[in-house]
Amino acid sequence: MSRSAPPDPHPVPSRPARRLTGVQPTGPLQLGNLLAAIKPMVDSQDDVTTVALVADLHALTVEHDPGAQADLTLHVAAVLLAAGLDPARSILAVQSHLPEHPSAHYLLESATGYGEAARMIQFREKSAGRDSVPLALLSYPVLMAADILLYAGDGQLVEVPVGEDQDQHLELARTLARRLNRRYGATLGVPGVRPFAGARIMDLADPSRKMDKSNPSPAGVLFVLDPPEAVRRKVGRAVTDAGAGVGYDPLTRPGVSNLLEILRCLLGRSPAEVATAYSSNSRLKSDLTEAVIAVLQPLQEAYREIRSDPAELRRVLAGGADRARALAAPTLAAIQDAFGLLPPG
Repeated sequence: MSRSAPPDPHPVPSRPARRLTGVQPTGPLQLGNLLAAIKPMVDSQDDVTTVALVADLHALTVEHDPGAQADLTLHVAAVLLAAGLDPARSILAVQSHLPEHPSAHYLLESATGYGEAARMIQFREKSAGRDSVPLALLSYPVLMAADILLYAGDGQLVEVPVGEDQDQHLELARTLARRLNRRYGATLGVPGVRPFAGARIMDLADPSRKMDKSNPSPAGVLFVLDPPEAVRRKVGRAVTDAGAGVGYDPLTRPGVSNLLEILRCLLGRSPAEVATAYSSNSRLKSDLTEAVIAVLQPLQEAYREIRSDPAELRRVLAGGADRARALAAPTLAAIQDAFGLLPPG
């Protein structure tokens, strides 16, 4: 006799109870990662319970070098710490160190239809024209749903800093929570998932595309470990526009607008306000170069110190995994119980 499903919880609070950020170790982190996801997470870690995952399982959806994967995972963790993430105030863990994630993933897969996964826009775009498509690419939104639901608690508002292209994936998490409650009598709180609108940093050489750490052409990508001479070269060669003066208009002047967007993130002002201080692109590029270097140099110094003590970095990650497991394990146990699995012991 099946248990009756509980109703959806009461409306979630307006302020997030937790923020879940996943950073994939698919390549060296770049300025867009720092400004769009890492900096907002660090700035708010005193205001909301922050869970930062080095999402190495998600990184397996694309071709990767097994010999480099572990080092990339340590690289991402060290950058997060060097940028100011405090493991005493926040939770920093490696996704694959938490067996709760793949376990919840499989259970959620058993409640997800093939059509639901196949209609995801990102899957259709990334699989188009490919002879061989990894199954993980199809099911990765379900793993993302597992990531969210494991930390959602009892209907808490979970803020997930992703772009608008992830809206489908976030809604899938809510859909699956409701389905498990209805079909299996689970007691999952339906998370109030709210995408986090961070900065949108575009490629310096091609402002029509996002700055991406996996871009095969690094000319327009400012990596967080770039030395000053590389920053000067890349910003100096950044694409600008034919219009006179400096103005913020992403539609008609995407190149200059991107430079203003980066500078405003560094200065904490609006891009239109920043634009009023400049009459030439050369002066804008010069000031942007120095502002980027001023932010990256202390981060790089902290990064080198962190990487110089691998045992301490591993200790921090182990402690973060223990704290993450304390939040995720009860939720996984509730899902397993709802599915009727035999408890261990």
